[in-house]
Amino acid sequence: MMRNSATPTASKHPDAQKGRGAPDNTSPTRFNLNVRELDGDWRDLADIVDVDTIGSRKFRTQVTIEHPKSILSFNASPDLPFDQSVNPYRGCEHGCIYCYARPSHAFHDLSPGLDFETQLFAKPDAAKLLRATFKKPGYKPKVIALGTNTDPYQPIEKRFEITREILQVCLEFRNPVTITTKSDRLLRDVDILREMAALDLVAIAISVTTLGNALARILEPRAAAPHNRIAALAKLHAQGIPTHISVSPIIPAITDHEIEQIIAAGATAGVLSASFIPVRLPHEVAPLFRAWLDVHFPDRAGKVMAMIRDLRGGRDNDPRFGERMRGQGPYYDLIHSRFNRAVRKAGLNRHRWQLKCDLFARPDDARQFNLGL
Repeated sequence: MMRNSATPTASKHPDAQKGRGAPDNTSPTRFNLNVRELDGDWRDLADIVDVDTIGSRKFRTQVTIEHPKSILSFNASPDLPFDQSVNPYRGCEHGCIYCYARPSHAFHDLSPGLDFETQLFAKPDAAKLLRATFKKPGYKPKVIALGTNTDPYQPIEKRFEITREILQVCLEFRNPVTITTKSDRLLRDVDILREMAALDLVAIAISVTTLGNALARILEPRAAAPHNRIAALAKLHAQGIPTHISVSPIIPAITDHEIEQIIAAGATAGVLSASFIPVRLPHEVAPLFRAWLDVHFPDRAGKVMAMIRDLRGGRDNDPRFGERMRGQGPYYDLIHSRFNRAVRKAGLNRHRWQLKCDLFARPDDARQFNLGL
C-alpha cells in the first residue's frame, strides 16, 4: 500500500544539500559543460574553496550583476497568455526541483542543478531600461508579465528591490502588469499594488503546489511556506487587489491528492480564479527530478515517472505547443475533471479580471503638453 503522498521517505545522496532543491550539480550535455576545459575562473576553484567540515562542497548564494541592453522579452507561444515579459533575475534561490527554467542556466556554462539555485544574476538597470522602452514612440502598451521564468520576489529581491522599481515605472506610465510568484514578499509592495489595482493595472497569481510544510521544504525549499502564500492571497484580496491561485505543478503520486484542498484554501482567501499545469520536465530537469525522487521518495520513484510518461505520450516531457502545458491520457482526464469540479464547488473562474491598456501615458509628454498651454 502506498504511503500518504505528503510523507517523504528519504534516502542518502552524496551531494544533497540541506535547504537546496536539486540533489546534485550534474552538468548538462547539450552544451558540453561536462567537458569544458579549465580556464582559471571561479568555477575551477569551486571544489577547493567553500568546503565544509566533512569535505564536501558548499553551495553559497552568489549574485552577479548583469547589464543587458534591453529588458523586454517577447513570447510567440500559443500556450502562454502574455506577449511580453520582464525577468529581473536569472536563476532562482527558491530551488523548486521541478522548475522548467533550470535548463536556461546551461547557456551561462552553469549547471541547471545547484548552480541554478546559487549562482544568480540580477539586473539592477531593469527599471531604467523599461522606462526608456516606454518612452519610445513605437512602443504599444500591452500587459507585462513578471515571474514567467524565475520568481521576481525570490529572496534577493529584498536587497535589490528591482521588482519594486519595475512596478513603480509601470504605475508611472500606467502600463498593466501581471505577477506570478511563490513568495509573500510582494506584500512589501502593497502600496504600489493597491494604487495599480484601483486603475485595473495589476493582477497577482500565487502558485501553491502543496499545503504541507514538510513536503514544501524539500520540493521548493526557499520559497514561502504554503500557509504564508495563502495568507498573502487573503491580504491582497483585502486590499482590493485581484488574485489567482495556480495549483502548479501537479505531480502524480506526490501532490495530486491536494487539488481540492488547495482550491478551497484559495477560495477562502478570496481569489477570483484558479488554474493548474501538470509537472513538466524539459531537458536537464528530468534527470534532476529523477535524482530528487530517488533521494526523497525512493518507495515510489518508478511509479511517479511512469505516471508522468503516461501524461506526456510515453516521454519524460512533451515540448509541443498546445500540449506542453496540458497532458493526455486517463490520468490527465482524471485530474482535469477533479480540478473542474473543485473550481465549480468553490465558485471560482466565473469572472476574470480585465487589465486596462488604454490608460498608458508618457509623463514627459503630458508635462510638455501642459507647458504649451
